[in-house]
Amino acid sequence: MQAPAHSIGPEDLVPMVAATLADETDLIANMANIAALVFEALPDLNWAGFYVWKDGMLVLGPFQGRVACTRIAPGRGVCGTVARERRTKVVPNVHAFPGHIACDAASAAEIVVPVMRGEQLVGVLDVDSPRQNRFTSSDQHRLEQVVALLVARMAP
Repeated sequence: MQAPAHSIGPEDLVPMVAATLADETDLIANMANIAALVFEALPDLNWAGFYVWKDGMLVLGPFQGRVACTRIAPGRGVCGTVARERRTKVVPNVHAFPGHIACDAASAAEIVVPVMRGEQLVGVLDVDSPRQNRFTSSDQHRLEQVVALLVARMAP
């Protein structure tokens, strides 16, 4: 699928991801396209991408934004906490989150969604904003739908 010729909005995100992933099962290709679509569709972001679970650590995967932390241990920062707890976490103010990892000092809010295949952790979708209180329950619902689409397209 070709990239959209015009900007897309939040309401376009889930249908665009579904259309983009429709004929592709490669995890890395799909993560790359999802990161680009999230970064374009949601306003006020400074980072959107994935960390992939490898050898007991989260390792940087496809993303849009500035250079990022390469490896995150389970339980460390928001991503590591989500990897350990295996549930979405919305953080209105990252500076108030115990153990926050400041990969980009401009980040002020964060939402992280676990990517689960059954009981197995595949990775996390991490989205950052330079604006506190940026993420809503609608954003959480959309991003969880996006992750569900990704999981549904994973090769068996």
